[in-house]
Amino acid sequence: MKSIITFGEIMGRLTPPGFIRLGQGLPGTLEVTFAGAEANVAASLAFLGADAKFVTALPHNDLADACIASLQATGMASHIVRTDYGRMGLYFLEKGANQRPSRVIYDRDHSAISLTAAEVYDWPGIFADGQWFHVTGITPAISSQAAEATVAAVRAAKQAGLTVSCDLNFRAKLWQWEPETPKRDLAKRVMSEVLTSVDVLIANEEDCGDVLGIRGEHSDVHSGKLDIASYPDVAKRVVAEFPNIGIVATTLRESLSASHNNWGAMLYAAQSEAALFAPRQSNEYAPYEIRNIVDRVGGGDSFAAGLIYALTNDDYPSLEEALDFAVAASCLAHSIEGDFNYASRAEVDALAGGSGSGRVVR
Repeated sequence: MKSIITFGEIMGRLTPPGFIRLGQGLPGTLEVTFAGAEANVAASLAFLGADAKFVTALPHNDLADACIASLQATGMASHIVRTDYGRMGLYFLEKGANQRPSRVIYDRDHSAISLTAAEVYDWPGIFADGQWFHVTGITPAISSQAAEATVAAVRAAKQAGLTVSCDLNFRAKLWQWEPETPKRDLAKRVMSEVLTSVDVLIANEEDCGDVLGIRGEHSDVHSGKLDIASYPDVAKRVVAEFPNIGIVATTLRESLSASHNNWGAMLYAAQSEAALFAPRQSNEYAPYEIRNIVDRVGGGDSFAAGLIYALTNDDYPSLEEALDFAVAASCLAHSIEGDFNYASRAEVDALAGGSGSGRVVR
């Protein structure tokens, strides 16, 4: 089994207990875990049973050692550049509830990965046993060095014969490393360079608009209203601009509140020009209604992991089955504390097959 490789920054995640606010909980105790979009994908893949490998850069200190131990505990392998410069980035999460949204505070300036040059990574060695390589738009958003490393990585992966996927993942609080350039313009310039080496593009409802200027009509994500029928056209326009992209997958989140989301996805196959939606009832799109969300951070990453897993597994021979699996995996992630999706393949298969009542399994 060849490996699925991801590359990006992993951080310490600090969260007040339950749903209390940072101002309520401090001074006091914060719950600490480790997370980052690309690490989340690798961990989810490992829990599903894939041969997953995560590539990053971390400093020599006890906090980084603890992070590496947590990665090893997931079952993934890792290729970690240890540095004598930089630090481990952090992010603080205040989980929202009902009409109060979740909030993220980043503390990741001068992290080790943001200071590590592209040539430090041994891409030929990393890709020697690989079949798939996954990146996101978050790592290139943190520094020019990280952007250059991401571009170099996807080019090396294509040269090595790997399938390359990218989750656009626009983060408005990042993309600050070229202050004279508006954030969306900088993101479009860099990510357009990345996308020339990408086979499978993953995005949420807003990403294609924020990064590429290609938007679905009549959608307002802030009101929870999506024009679902417009997203195949968005995908077609993306493929027209980047004809190397064979699949565009878009998660469709309707945020009725922080605690109640409708969740599904669309997959557009460029070769057949077919648009698929999941989940479905009577062949009509019918999103999962997720109420009482436990933790939505990492939901998109669990979708990416589920899609990659199914597309690389002969047990899911059709794109429709792969999409069903990915949406079910990410639905379950909303019920699990933390960024990593600890759902098993059997649990995902059960939900994709229609078993979503939540009855006790005895």
